[in-house]
Amino acid sequence: MPLINRSELPAFLQQVKKGSYPQLYLFFGERYLCREAADSLQQALLALPAGGSVNSIDGDREDSSRTLGQIMNFSLLPGLQIHRVTDSRLFHSKNTASALWNKVALAHAEKKEARCCRHLLAFIALAGLSANDGLEGIEAGQWQNLFGFSRPQESLVWADELLAAAGPQQVVSGGDITGRYRDAFTKGVPPYNILLLTAEAVDKRKQFFTFIKKEGVVVDCSIDTGSGAAAQKGQKAILQELVLKSLGGLGKKMGPRVLDIFFERVGFHPVAVVMETEKLALSVGDRELITVEDLDAMVGRTREDALFELTDAFGQQQTGRTLVILHRLLENGIHGLAILATLRNYLRRLLIFRSLQLQPEPQWQSGMNAQQFQGSYLPALKQRGEWKELLQGHPYALFMSFSKAQGFSCAQLKNWFGLLLQAEYRLKGAPLPQELVLEELLLSMFATAKRNRREISKRQGY
Repeated sequence: MPLINRSELPAFLQQVKKGSYPQLYLFFGERYLCREAADSLQQALLALPAGGSVNSIDGDREDSSRTLGQIMNFSLLPGLQIHRVTDSRLFHSKNTASALWNKVALAHAEKKEARCCRHLLAFIALAGLSANDGLEGIEAGQWQNLFGFSRPQESLVWADELLAAAGPQQVVSGGDITGRYRDAFTKGVPPYNILLLTAEAVDKRKQFFTFIKKEGVVVDCSIDTGSGAAAQKGQKAILQELVLKSLGGLGKKMGPRVLDIFFERVGFHPVAVVMETEKLALSVGDRELITVEDLDAMVGRTREDALFELTDAFGQQQTGRTLVILHRLLENGIHGLAILATLRNYLRRLLIFRSLQLQPEPQWQSGMNAQQFQGSYLPALKQRGEWKELLQGHPYALFMSFSKAQGFSCAQLKNWFGLLLQAEYRLKGAPLPQELVLEELLLSMFATAKRNRREISKRQGY
């Protein structure tokens, strides 16, 4: 059966209910969506007349050879025997190492220790390392050989501390374990044994991935995590589906305006969306409709998170989203001067990074990827000894900031500083509502950016 999308899964489950199903499954992509989709398949299988039981296996601690042995043996228990492996490492390779490390970096930057540790364990397993081996002591050349990309320049003591706290872990058994899986399913495993795998990162070029597409079912639960209009539309559709499903199960409703505010506060985090939805629904008691007041009482957000959302929308030059977040900030009592200070610091950072990109050495290249940035460009910048405090952040976070800076000119950023200063004078001295002052500021900044883009297009003959 070919690879199917998560949205096509309900149609496949209808076949399962009729008794037509393979013995091998893979769900890959966003972790929560994989778990939810796998749950639906598991429920459909257990609802069959034969019934059965589930053997849940943590992929972070799994001995894959032992799992394979269980699948090849007949069980003394009646019904289907579903062996469900969460966070399987069978599809990892050097080709997924860079993507896994970016997940580690992002979780570390967001101070999500549990998530960071989970990704770290998957990362070191790629090279057959254990938690006791550590990463800080790996030199650049050895790192390149083990993981297929350049070693981050920062100290990795924090990573070793997380691994030490995790304790000893099992790693995927040596040898061509995926080849042994292929051989087993080709020859035939006991008819009531089923293998259900979930994984966030997969190397689609692996033969085992191709084998499952041919002999089993692969369900794509991945999503576009970009900030473009199409990506955000897809993200919102998924979140809306999760919210409506959770509310329907609890007999509650949420108005459109409440739903928009809810998404803006929680962001694209499926697990958090479901948890916060359930918390909201339970908090209103017997009432059916959830109001904005209920949302304000139960779903908060930190000042830092909210301001970060503002600069993110501003950096993407998304006028509508920026103004919506501005209104939310003011509604939550954040003063206009604090918002101005955040924008000023953000623009200062962009201006410095943009000026560095315009220097002849080291040479910034349009379209530079994260690996090139971390491996050569950033180390060369640090050797210059300039702006040390701004270059001490995480390499991947710095790469994203440099990528955003590329979209602005120094003249445009300097012009925006002038508009910021005028807005500050008005907030401090003019008898005008701060919301009006800030709205005018942002609209003026976006208008100048649009004019600059038109002028550049004319000069280039477009």
